[in-house]
Amino acid sequence: MLFVSTHPRKKGTVNKRLTRTYDVLIVGAGPAGLGMGLTLQTLGLKNFVLLERHEVGASFRRWPREMRMITPSFNSQAFGCLDLNAIAPYTSPAYTLKMEHPDGQSYATYLQLVSNYFKLPVRSGVNVKDVYPDADGNFQVHTENGDWRARFVIWAAGEYQYPKQPTFPGGEFCLHNSQVSSWQDVPGQRVVVIGGFESGIDATVNLARMGKHVQVLERSKVQQRDGQDPSTSLSPYTLERLREAMANGHVELFDGMEVKGVTRVGNQFTVHTAGGEQFNADTPPILAIGFESSARLIESRFAWRQDGLPELTEQDESTLTPGLFLVGPSVRQKEVIFCFIYKFRQRFAVVANAIGKRLGMDTEPLEELRAYGMYLDDLSCCSQTCLC
Repeated sequence: MLFVSTHPRKKGTVNKRLTRTYDVLIVGAGPAGLGMGLTLQTLGLKNFVLLERHEVGASFRRWPREMRMITPSFNSQAFGCLDLNAIAPYTSPAYTLKMEHPDGQSYATYLQLVSNYFKLPVRSGVNVKDVYPDADGNFQVHTENGDWRARFVIWAAGEYQYPKQPTFPGGEFCLHNSQVSSWQDVPGQRVVVIGGFESGIDATVNLARMGKHVQVLERSKVQQRDGQDPSTSLSPYTLERLREAMANGHVELFDGMEVKGVTRVGNQFTVHTAGGEQFNADTPPILAIGFESSARLIESRFAWRQDGLPELTEQDESTLTPGLFLVGPSVRQKEVIFCFIYKFRQRFAVVANAIGKRLGMDTEPLEELRAYGMYLDDLSCCSQTCLC
């Protein structure tokens, strides 16, 4: 098992215009960007760079203090099973952090340690504003620190820092769950949570543990779904915590509730639904309605699906902008969802293989990743169902 040093490296920043052309430029240094960088190292590529607006693992550092990863971490590398939250073979958050469900700060520590150990070329404090192909067949990556140039760009900026905004009147009275530093900071005793998927139930459970009465409004019956894909139904970890909270009498679930607006009178808030129901709270309603894809920052470089996500080729490449790839939770291949780490890490080698072949490289080194479930190029297995 890999041992990683706890001494952080000095963050690299860029303050001048660069003219060097990289083979690959990765935007983002979260699990998707770092994992992709490690896969390029496996390929044997050296001329690449990662640009990060804040710091390694920035989104995880902004999680509410009580939030935990819903996928468990377990040190099973010795038996050929990669930790579900690992971004590379021979690493394990469970081994490094001694935690089964890491909190955001702890997981960011794991990411930083991995980045340090493998000497990934991360440049922090670089805010990417646009990506566009130039006349020479390269990409110009425009940042607040100047322009960078690369033959290929991999967009790995994630989602968490781009919360969806409500479309109903009074949305400005609400508080998105990503804006909460700790659920202990939420005042009042009566709380309404809008949205009943993972983030909504996580907020609910933590608020209920503090003795608050929580009403959850959800359009569909998420809690009753029994699908095989944890991306479309609640995880066992979340369901277990929800059952505990409901047993204590602090939680009410309301399905089939489409929110039409929120009104405020003094410190009192009322959530109005399409069916005429009203739900009162003495603190701003919590929005748990999800996130936008960060690819919207370069919206014109992608075609967009009806579900609001980028249209991609079989190699996770933009169908509009050849040479621009996407990795991370916004990746979809038809109906197959890759929104968890253990899912989207399976596509790193697919992207690296496509780039490596165009660079004239031997892509055989990537084959070793198949043994770790990190090279999924045949999606037919994704429709298999559990027998019991």
